[in-house]
This record gives sequence, structure tokens and C-alpha cells, in this order.
Amino acid sequence: MTPSFRELIRVFGRIGLLSFGGPAAQISLMHQELVEKRPWLDEQTYLRALSLCMLLPGPEAMQLATYAGWRLRGVTGGLIAGSLFVLPGAMVIAVLVSLYAAFGTLPLVQAGFLGIKATVIIIVLQALRNLSNKALTDVEHRVIAGLAFLGIFVFNLPFPLIILCAAIWGYATSKEHAPTTVATSPSLEKPVRTAVFWLILWLGPLIVLHLTGQELLSDLGWFFARLAVVTFGGAYAVLAYMTQTVVDNYHWISTDQMIDALGLAETTPGPLILVTQFVAMLSGQIAGGTSLALAAGLVALWATFVPCFLWIFLAAPHLDRISARPRLGAALRGITAAVVGVILNLSVWFGLNVLFNSIPGWHWGPVSIPLPDLTTLDIKALVLTIVAGLLIFRMKSGLATTLGFMALAGIGLQFL
Repeated sequence: MTPSFRELIRVFGRIGLLSFGGPAAQISLMHQELVEKRPWLDEQTYLRALSLCMLLPGPEAMQLATYAGWRLRGVTGGLIAGSLFVLPGAMVIAVLVSLYAAFGTLPLVQAGFLGIKATVIIIVLQALRNLSNKALTDVEHRVIAGLAFLGIFVFNLPFPLIILCAAIWGYATSKEHAPTTVATSPSLEKPVRTAVFWLILWLGPLIVLHLTGQELLSDLGWFFARLAVVTFGGAYAVLAYMTQTVVDNYHWISTDQMIDALGLAETTPGPLILVTQFVAMLSGQIAGGTSLALAAGLVALWATFVPCFLWIFLAAPHLDRISARPRLGAALRGITAAVVGVILNLSVWFGLNVLFNSIPGWHWGPVSIPLPDLTTLDIKALVLTIVAGLLIFRMKSGLATTLGFMALAGIGLQFL
């Protein structure tokens, strides 16, 4: 079924507005909207696309949305879907930066965010359940998912290494050899022309900023452009590097402001990497006021997200041909299984950071386990999480309704 552009805008606009909770919840939401509710994508196409996006630098959920839009309505569809996934969160971030700069810590707003964070824990658990049921169809893939979780949670192994190992295992253990017949993938421009066009579009404005002496905007743009190339596995994979650079090297913002930026970005729709926009806008606000903040935010968005379209429009036409080859298809299935384990790690990390105020962890040689200080349990966060669980799992409340109610519940607890 090929949707109209109007339907595409409506559905991906809804996804963009409700894409809270990081990649696990966003991937589940898109699966629900594009596979379960509508016959727009079949199960295997969706999982293959997810595996491809996990291999590419940049926010995997935004790239998955871009791929889905491209699959349905070509390049224009990809641009619509990818942009609508980012723009709602970007607008919220712009408002939050203005409020943050004006009112500091905003206790009532943070109280509302606590309710949303508690809901996100449940959304992620629901997402993991749905995704694991679809991707972990045999013992081998369950073992891959478990080992991926242990590798990143216990041994802190690099995400690309885990994905590479899963791909190699799937490829090496595949028992099929003959490629299957597959329909020709939808055509795009020739790869070289596509690459040149998007590279000029991406880097051209940054070169202009550098040549015209816009020092702060140029530094922000080039830093986030570099970040876009190394952001494998989502924002969590590069948060430490990003914090060190913006706080210690450039001194754009303080450590406390960086922590606040991450907390606020986690509670807005869209990819977590929108934290780059928050950092850029806050840096601009500190350096030159509102006008520079808006310009800095636009530069960060451009440098971070334009390359996502480049990667997808280059790689997407070849996905069906790759998956039609049994060994390569097995490698992609291995990656998908590992992705479940990686998302489980992100889910545990997020839950610990919402429910506990201190997570000193336990370290021994290569083993590093983030164990919380049980005395720092946030009772309000625990109560809100239980309420959110009842609303979603028992009462089957809708996502938008639950998020709104839980934000109000967090504010109510603050008053009490």
C-alpha cells in the first residue's frame, strides 16, 4: 500500500509528536504505526531497515523514519518523514532553552519532567517486549542479545565492536548460500551524484560560516558535524566525548548545564541527539543573547541531521539486495538480535538514573557494573513509575494521554 503525501505527513507528524523515550520507545512506536496499524511495511522489511540504521552513524530512530518515508514515497517521502521526526522536538528544545535561560532550574517544569521520565521507563519496557518478540525468534538470537547486553553493560565494550561481532557470527554460521530472487530496489540518483549533492548541502554552509569569521557558529557547526560522523549507536555512545569537548575544551557551558541539557533532551520528543541543539543554543545565549542562540541552534540541527539523509539515501537502495543474499541477511538478523541487547542496556541505564540519585557502581578489572546506592531511591519517581505501569499495561491508556497525565501527576507531587 502506498500512502498519499497527506497521510504520510499525518502519520509521521504523529510519530514526531509522540516519540518520547529514546530509541527503544521510538522504534516500537514506529513499528506500531507502520507495521501493526497500517500495511505500509512488512515485518521483515522493518527489521532489515532497523539493522541497517544501527550500522550507520547518527540517530538510528530518525534514520529508520527516513528510510520508511523513502520506501513509501521516494526521496520526498524520506525528507518528510525524517524532518517530521526531528522538528517537534527541536521546537520544544528551543522553548526550553529560552525558559532555562530565563528561569534557571524551573522546579515545576522539572517535576513535570519527572512524571514523563517515569512514563518513559514503562514505554521502554513495552518497547523491549514487543521488539524482542519479533526479533528473538530462536535460541541463537536470544543468546546474541544476552551477550550483547553483558558486553556493553558489564564490560563496557564499544557499541560498534558488539554490532560487528554479531554480524560476523550471523554471516559465518549461516547455512544457506544461494541468493534468493528479489525485486529491484527503487531507484535514486547515482551514488556519486547523491553523495556529492548532500555533502555540498551539508558542509557548504559551515564553510561559509568559517570564511565569514563567525567563530562561535563555525566552531559549533564543525564540532557537531564531526560528532555526526562518529555517533554510532545513538547519542549515548558519544555523550562522554561530547561532554568533555563542550565543557573542558571549548568551555561553552558548565558541567551542571550539560547535565541539565541531557535531562531536558531526554524528556522531549525526537532523538536524544537533540541535546546538541540545546548545548548550541545555550552556548549562543550565553555568548550573545537570543539571536545568536537561535542561529546556533539552527547550525547544530543542520550539522547533526543533514548527514542522516546522506547515509540513508546512499544505502537504502541496496538494502533489499543485501538481505536477499542469505549470508548477508543472516548477518543483519544477528545485528538485529544484538540491537535488542543494546537497547536493554539503555533501558536499564535510563531506569537507574530516573529512580536513583546516586549510582556509584562496582568495578573490578574489566568489569564495571552500575549498581545504585539504594539509600538514594527517589520515592516520587518510584510511585510515578508504578502509576505509569498501571496506566499502560493494565488500563491500556494511550501514549499521549499517559504522558499528559503523568506530567500533571509529577507537578502535583511537587506541591505535596
